[in-house]
Amino acid sequence: MTRLQKLYTETISPSLISRFKYKNKFAAPKLEKIVLNMGIGEAKDDSKILDKAKNELSLIAGQSATFTKTKKAIAGFKIREGIKIGVKVTLRRKKMYEFLDRLVNLALPRVRDFRGLNPKSFDGMGNFSMGIKEQIIFHEIEYDKVDKIRGIDIIICTNAKSNEEALELLKGFNMPFVDTTN
Repeated sequence: MTRLQKLYTETISPSLISRFKYKNKFAAPKLEKIVLNMGIGEAKDDSKILDKAKNELSLIAGQSATFTKTKKAIAGFKIREGIKIGVKVTLRRKKMYEFLDRLVNLALPRVRDFRGLNPKSFDGMGNFSMGIKEQIIFHEIEYDKVDKIRGIDIIICTNAKSNEEALELLKGFNMPFVDTTN
């Protein structure tokens, strides 16, 4: 059991149950998955860029990344249907908690001019999305071997019924949200 799994079962879940008055412990919201995505537009011209991005995302996530393909053709962007245009990874269970721990405690403090996460980045169904502009904030990436700085989209999916429940869940994991009550 990872450190964050233990924190959830011993501290976060009981506090959510008492705050939102759930009938039993299974009604408390929990993390379901974390999805990491890199969209690489210049991959339509050079497929070697995709391989480098896949290796970097696999290092960051700790598991093998997969390619994403276009769903439809867009003539304005010179994109055909079915070509590889990005990479993604879906993390669950132990790897999900390990990644969240590294994100909160190691990666986010390394972001330049970081003032916190926007608590309005929820989708209404309890899922939180954020973007990172540089993949080099992760310790797994060696700065000297990076050919280009790329961004990563991170989506944290929960089974919370509302944004308020999901916000409290993620605050329990020490996600650095900005206080917007001022």
